[in-house]
Amino acid sequence: MYTFDSDNFAGALPQVMEAVVASNVGHQMSYGRDVYTERLQEVLRSHFGELAEGFPVFNGTGANVIALQSMMPRWGAVICTSLAHINTDECAAPERVAGMKLLSVDAPDGKLTPELIDRRAHGFNNEHNAQPSVVSITQSTEVGTLYSVDEIRVICAHAHRLGMKVHMDGARLSNAAASLGVPFREFTTDLGVDVISFGGTKAGLLFGEVIVVLNPDATEGIKYIRKFNMQLASKMRFISAQFVTLLEGNLWREAATRANSMAALLRERLVALPEVVVTQATQANAVFAIFPEGVDEELRQYAVFQTWNPVTSEVRLMCSHDTTSDDIVGFSDRLEQILSQRLARK
Repeated sequence: MYTFDSDNFAGALPQVMEAVVASNVGHQMSYGRDVYTERLQEVLRSHFGELAEGFPVFNGTGANVIALQSMMPRWGAVICTSLAHINTDECAAPERVAGMKLLSVDAPDGKLTPELIDRRAHGFNNEHNAQPSVVSITQSTEVGTLYSVDEIRVICAHAHRLGMKVHMDGARLSNAAASLGVPFREFTTDLGVDVISFGGTKAGLLFGEVIVVLNPDATEGIKYIRKFNMQLASKMRFISAQFVTLLEGNLWREAATRANSMAALLRERLVALPEVVVTQATQANAVFAIFPEGVDEELRQYAVFQTWNPVTSEVRLMCSHDTTSDDIVGFSDRLEQILSQRLARK
C-alpha cells in the first residue's frame, strides 16, 4: 500500500531515535531542568533570536491551546481561518479547555489577509463581544500553501496596529522554512510573530512539540498553564533531545526538503494525467486534487489517503521525510492505469 494519508504516519528519523537512546543514560533532573532542555534553549535562540524561550509539550493540540491561552485574557478571542487546525481538528479543545472564542473566516487558500482579519476584528471595548486578542496563522497552511515573508510582515503589522498579538501554528514549520529558503527567524521573529507552536512529530520526531515564545511580553503564566493543562513532561529530556538533534544541524532541512520535493514530483505527475485536477498550489509537502468520480474508491485498494472535502471529492496527499520517488511513481502509475481502464470502458 502507498501511504499518503498523513505525514504523521511516518516513523521517526533514525538520528532522532539514536538521540533518544543516547539521552537514556544516567539520571537527569526532571521537569525541564535537564542538560538537554538547557541545550534546546540555546539551539532555539540560535534560530529565533536571543529572546526566544522554548516550552516542550507532548502534542500539537496542547501546544496550540497553551500558547493561545497564555496570550489573551479570559474574555479574549482568536481570529483564524475556517480551515485552521484549531478550528477543525482539535475537538474544540481551544473552546472547551481554554475557554476562548474562535472567530473564523473563510479563506479557500488557507491564508489570512488584513482584509479577512478585519471581517472579524471588531467589537473592541464592547462588553457584549469577546475581544479579538490574537491572530493565528498556519505556516505551512492546512491546504499546503505558504505565507510569503512579505505577507507575514503585513499581517503582523496589521494585527499589532489593532492591539492584537500574532500566533503561528507551525506544525509544518520546517517544511515552510525549507520551501521559502530562509532561516526560521526571517519569517517569524524579524516580522513580529509573537509565539510559535513548533511541530516536531510531522518533522520526524518520535513525539513532541515545542512552544517558542519570541516576544516575552506576549505571554503570561505559560509555565503554569502548561502544568494545569497536563502538558508538563517529567522526563522532558526525551522531548528536548529529539529537538536538539533535529535543529542543531541540517537534519530538519534535509528531512523537510525531501518531503517537499516528493510533493512537487507528485504534483508534476498528477497534472499530466487526464481529468485529474490539482486544486491548490503545492508549496510544501501536500498535494490536493480531485479525481474523476469513482476513481478514488478504486485507488484505495492500493493506497491510503484522506478525503479532504466530501462534497467536492477533493483528496489530500501528504508526503513525509521517508517518501521515496518509487512511492510517487508507483502511485501515479497505478492511478494512470485506473484512468486508462475507465476510459477504455467508455
